[in-house]
Amino acid sequence: MNDKIRPTHLERAAYIYVRQSTMHQVREHQESLRLQYELREQAQRWKFRDVVVIDEDLGRSGAGTADRPGFGKLLAAVCDGRVGAVMAVEASRLARNNRDWHHLVDLCALTDTLVIDHDGVYDPRLLNDRLLLGLKGSMAEFELGLIRQRGHEALRGMIARGEALWEVAVGYVRTRDNRIEMVADRQVQEAIRGVFAKFRELGSARQVL
Repeated sequence: MNDKIRPTHLERAAYIYVRQSTMHQVREHQESLRLQYELREQAQRWKFRDVVVIDEDLGRSGAGTADRPGFGKLLAAVCDGRVGAVMAVEASRLARNNRDWHHLVDLCALTDTLVIDHDGVYDPRLLNDRLLLGLKGSMAEFELGLIRQRGHEALRGMIARGEALWEVAVGYVRTRDNRIEMVADRQVQEAIRGVFAKFRELGSARQVL
């Protein structure tokens, strides 16, 4: 057992925070969920007085844009001095924004609560550990921003190629190479061209209608 885990920590509870950002991840990433719930066995082996699993935030983002009742419950327990250690598989499970992350770390330092993830055991009252926790929080927020940036770039590329529409407009079909073309029916094609010709002539969708 890590020498940072002292009897004063074991006399309190280990709180395990379980989170996935979306319901799709909850359904599809079962291995990640299994690893998070297995932390309960680790806490029991270390002989914490009690082990509490908080999983109300499954399917909720840690970016700070969504309400997280589970995270609020965790903060309240830390404030009350009931928590000996906050455990998560990785720091990004706890928060992906610096506001929430540093709030938690500050409370843990005030109440002598450890933060534990798969990389190690951190005591927020120690300068080096606090520095590492700060870096972990910043990297989690940066990683989320990078994922969003890549997602926006991919979406813009799909829009430019005409691939972003889930359902194409009436009179059009999606080809096997993911392009959009008019249906083969000549009568439908002429009707569509007629609509656009009328719009160019009248300059108003209302008048065309």
